[in-house]
Amino acid sequence: MTEPIIRPAVPADVPQILDLIHGLAVYEREPDAVKTTEAQLHRSFFGERPAVFATVAEAAGASTSESGAPRLDGMALWFLSYSTWEGEHGIWLEDLYVREDARGSGLGTALLRSLAQECVAKGYRRLEWSVLKWNEPSIGFYRSLGAFPMDDWDTFRLTGDPLQALGG
Repeated sequence: MTEPIIRPAVPADVPQILDLIHGLAVYEREPDAVKTTEAQLHRSFFGERPAVFATVAEAAGASTSESGAPRLDGMALWFLSYSTWEGEHGIWLEDLYVREDARGSGLGTALLRSLAQECVAKGYRRLEWSVLKWNEPSIGFYRSLGAFPMDDWDTFRLTGDPLQALGG
C-alpha cells in the first residue's frame, strides 16, 4: 500500500478545502451552516500573518479534481494554542475531515500523525480537539490512537447577540 501524501495547503487548494468543509458540515448534520468563502480561506491561510493553517491529504495515485489538480481526500485545519501550565504552545485541531469514500485508507491517521510530528519537532506539549458526543466512529478512532476525553471540561461558546452585548 502506498503512503498518502500529506502536505501543507497551497493557495490552489482553497476551492477543494471549501468543498471538504462543506462535506464536514453534512457529516456533522449542519449542511447549511457553512458561511465561509474562498476569499476568507485565502486570507486566513495565506494572508500577511496567517494564524490558522491547513494540512491536506492526497491519496497516493489519487484521481484529479475538476481543475486537474490531485483530488484532496482529507484536511486538518488547525492553529496554535497555549498552555499557561506548561508554558508552551500546542496545536488546536479545529477540523479533521476525510471524504467518506477515502475513510479507512489511513488518511485520518496520517493527518493526525503530521500534526503530532509538528508538536514534537517544535516542542509543543498538546494536540487537542473537540468531537461531537454522538460521533462514535470518530471517538473510537481517536481512542485507538491513545487520545482521551477531557471529561472534567466543557466547551463554552459566546456568539451572536450575547457576543455583541459583551463586546459592544
